[in-house]
Amino acid sequence: MPGPARAGAVIYAVDLTRMAVFYETLLGLRRLSATADHASLESADIHLVVHAVPAIIASTITIASPPELREDTPIKLFFTVPSLDEAQRVASTVGGEVFDETWEGEGFLARNGRDPEGNIFQVREFTGGVS
Repeated sequence: MPGPARAGAVIYAVDLTRMAVFYETLLGLRRLSATADHASLESADIHLVVHAVPAIIASTITIASPPELREDTPIKLFFTVPSLDEAQRVASTVGGEVFDETWEGEGFLARNGRDPEGNIFQVREFTGGVS
Protein backbone atom coordinates (compact mmCIF):
# COMPACT_ATOMS: atom_id res chain seq x y z
CA MET A 1 0.00 0.00 0.00
CA PRO A 2 1.86 3.14 -1.13
CA GLY A 3 1.76 6.18 1.13
CA PRO A 4 -0.08 6.57 4.42
CA ALA A 5 -3.00 4.24 5.08
CA ARG A 6 -6.48 5.69 4.87
CA ALA A 7 -7.74 3.40 7.63
CA GLY A 8 -6.44 0.82 10.05
CA ALA A 9 -6.37 -0.24 13.67
CA VAL A 10 -4.14 0.06 16.73
CA ILE A 11 -3.85 -2.80 19.22
CA TYR A 12 -2.18 -2.09 22.55
CA ALA A 13 0.03 -4.89 23.82
CA VAL A 14 1.83 -5.80 27.02
CA ASP A 15 4.23 -8.01 25.01
CA LEU A 16 4.78 -6.03 21.82
CA THR A 17 7.02 -8.57 20.11
CA ARG A 18 4.74 -11.55 20.75
CA MET A 19 1.62 -9.69 19.63
CA ALA A 20 3.26 -8.30 16.48
CA VAL A 21 4.51 -11.76 15.50
CA PHE A 22 1.05 -13.22 16.17
CA TYR A 23 -0.80 -10.82 13.84
CA GLU A 24 2.00 -10.80 11.28
CA THR A 25 1.97 -14.61 11.09
CA LEU A 26 -1.79 -15.20 11.36
CA LEU A 27 -2.74 -12.59 8.77
CA GLY A 28 0.32 -12.71 6.52
CA LEU A 29 1.03 -9.03 7.16
CA ARG A 30 4.20 -7.30 6.02
CA ARG A 31 6.24 -5.51 8.69
CA LEU A 32 6.81 -1.94 7.59
CA SER A 33 8.73 -0.78 10.64
CA ALA A 34 9.34 -1.54 14.27
CA THR A 35 10.63 0.45 17.22
CA ALA A 36 10.77 -0.15 20.95
CA ASP A 37 7.17 1.05 21.29
CA HIS A 38 5.36 -0.11 18.15
CA ALA A 39 5.32 -2.36 15.10
CA SER A 40 3.66 -1.22 11.90
CA LEU A 41 2.14 -4.07 9.85
CA GLU A 42 0.14 -4.02 6.64
CA SER A 43 -1.52 -5.88 3.81
CA ALA A 44 -3.63 -4.68 0.92
CA ASP A 45 -6.60 -4.81 3.32
CA ILE A 46 -5.39 -3.21 6.56
CA HIS A 47 -2.70 -1.18 8.27
CA LEU A 48 -2.31 -2.57 11.79
CA VAL A 49 -0.17 -0.91 14.45
CA VAL A 50 0.73 -2.96 17.51
CA HIS A 51 1.66 -0.44 20.20
CA ALA A 52 3.34 -1.21 23.51
CA VAL A 53 1.39 -0.39 26.64
CA PRO A 54 3.55 2.09 28.60
CA ALA A 55 5.81 0.23 31.06
CA ILE A 56 4.28 1.87 34.14
CA ILE A 57 0.84 0.56 33.10
CA ALA A 58 2.08 -2.78 31.72
CA SER A 59 3.60 -3.56 35.13
CA THR A 60 0.08 -3.56 36.59
CA ILE A 61 -1.35 -5.99 33.99
CA THR A 62 -1.16 -9.74 34.38
CA ILE A 63 -1.74 -11.95 31.35
CA ALA A 64 -2.82 -15.42 32.48
CA SER A 65 -1.87 -18.58 30.62
CA PRO A 66 -4.07 -19.15 28.74
CA PRO A 67 -5.14 -15.52 28.76
CA GLU A 68 -8.55 -14.53 30.04
CA LEU A 69 -10.83 -13.51 27.20
CA ARG A 70 -11.36 -9.76 26.97
CA GLU A 71 -15.01 -10.01 26.00
CA ASP A 72 -16.16 -6.79 27.65
CA THR A 73 -14.90 -4.42 24.99
CA PRO A 74 -17.21 -2.61 22.56
CA ILE A 75 -14.97 -3.29 19.54
CA LYS A 76 -14.07 -6.55 17.79
CA LEU A 77 -11.83 -6.48 14.72
CA PHE A 78 -12.34 -8.90 11.85
CA PHE A 79 -9.87 -10.03 9.22
CA THR A 80 -10.28 -12.01 6.01
CA VAL A 81 -8.11 -15.12 5.70
CA PRO A 82 -7.84 -17.65 2.85
CA SER A 83 -8.86 -20.57 5.11
CA LEU A 84 -10.46 -20.75 8.56
CA ASP A 85 -8.89 -24.15 9.19
CA GLU A 86 -5.41 -22.85 8.31
CA ALA A 87 -5.96 -19.74 10.48
CA GLN A 88 -6.92 -22.04 13.36
CA ARG A 89 -3.75 -24.09 12.87
CA VAL A 90 -1.48 -21.04 12.56
CA ALA A 91 -3.01 -19.20 15.53
CA SER A 92 -2.24 -22.12 17.82
CA THR A 93 1.44 -22.06 16.80
CA VAL A 94 1.90 -18.38 17.74
CA GLY A 95 0.13 -18.21 21.08
CA GLY A 96 -3.48 -17.58 20.09
CA GLU A 97 -6.55 -19.55 19.21
CA VAL A 98 -9.29 -19.63 16.59
CA PHE A 99 -12.37 -21.26 18.07
CA ASP A 100 -14.23 -24.17 16.47
CA GLU A 101 -17.70 -22.59 16.24
CA THR A 102 -18.34 -21.48 12.66
CA TRP A 103 -21.26 -19.49 11.34
CA GLU A 104 -22.27 -18.25 7.94
CA GLY A 105 -22.61 -14.61 6.94
CA GLU A 106 -23.42 -13.07 3.59
CA GLY A 107 -20.70 -14.52 1.38
CA PHE A 108 -18.41 -15.71 4.15
CA LEU A 109 -17.87 -18.19 6.98
CA ALA A 110 -16.62 -16.80 10.29
CA ARG A 111 -14.99 -17.89 13.53
CA ASN A 112 -13.97 -15.91 16.58
CA GLY A 113 -10.57 -16.22 18.16
CA ARG A 114 -8.29 -14.73 20.78
CA ASP A 115 -4.81 -13.32 20.50
CA PRO A 116 -1.98 -14.04 23.00
CA GLU A 117 -3.27 -11.34 25.37
CA GLY A 118 -6.94 -12.42 25.26
CA ASN A 119 -8.30 -9.85 22.78
CA ILE A 120 -11.21 -11.26 20.79
CA PHE A 121 -11.12 -11.02 16.99
CA GLN A 122 -12.93 -12.68 14.10
CA VAL A 123 -11.54 -14.32 10.99
CA ARG A 124 -13.62 -14.68 7.86
CA GLU A 125 -13.27 -16.91 4.82
CA PHE A 126 -15.05 -15.81 1.67
CA THR A 127 -17.44 -18.40 0.21
CA GLY A 128 -18.17 -16.58 -3.02
CA GLY A 129 -21.92 -16.50 -2.51
CA VAL A 130 -24.39 -14.38 -0.65
CA SER A 131 -26.55 -16.04 1.98
